[in-house]
Amino acid sequence: MMNNVHWLGHSSIKITGKKVIYIDPFKISGGEPAGIIFITHDHYDHLSMEDIRKIRTDRTIMVVPEAVEKMFGKNVHGVFPGMKFKIEEIEVTVVPAYNIGKRYHPKEKQYVGYVIKTGGGTYYHAGDTDFILEMNDIKADVAFLPVGGTYTMDAKEAAQAANTIKPKVAVPIHYGTLVGSAKDAEEFKKLCKVNVVILKKE
Repeated sequence: MMNNVHWLGHSSIKITGKKVIYIDPFKISGGEPAGIIFITHDHYDHLSMEDIRKIRTDRTIMVVPEAVEKMFGKNVHGVFPGMKFKIEEIEVTVVPAYNIGKRYHPKEKQYVGYVIKTGGGTYYHAGDTDFILEMNDIKADVAFLPVGGTYTMDAKEAAQAANTIKPKVAVPIHYGTLVGSAKDAEEFKKLCKVNVVILKKE
């Protein structure tokens, strides 16, 4: 289940399978052409057109918040929290991502995370978020959770989220580039009651 999961730094994840899935590519060197690219929100470190161009083809399907749908032309799904749909055999649930008591990601902006069910399992990418009530309803085998603090959960809050969701594997993200460090990932692992895998950046 983890053999097909790759951390590309910051919040960037690649999941390989029948379709190559990227989530929030940022400062990537390139890579396999994307089958689907998921974008969680419009901040430059999550929606990077420079990086999207490195992996997008005419056949790539874009899944993006409705507010930025017009940026992408064809093969685009504009989404908002609460949506459910399928892309061929891949099931997608769009979930909220927002801050509590911070101004960076207000709930009314309708920024998102994704629960992606594909052949290899069910993956939750939280996006930029705090530990929010809606996480009680998340069911996933693998949870990618931001731990860097400032703009998102810190290590302690992310561990609370992981212990609530109870995935088979929790993976810390959103550290080591703009905010947070490897110490945050280690602190997250120490506080979690679930299995944690700290991926090496590829």
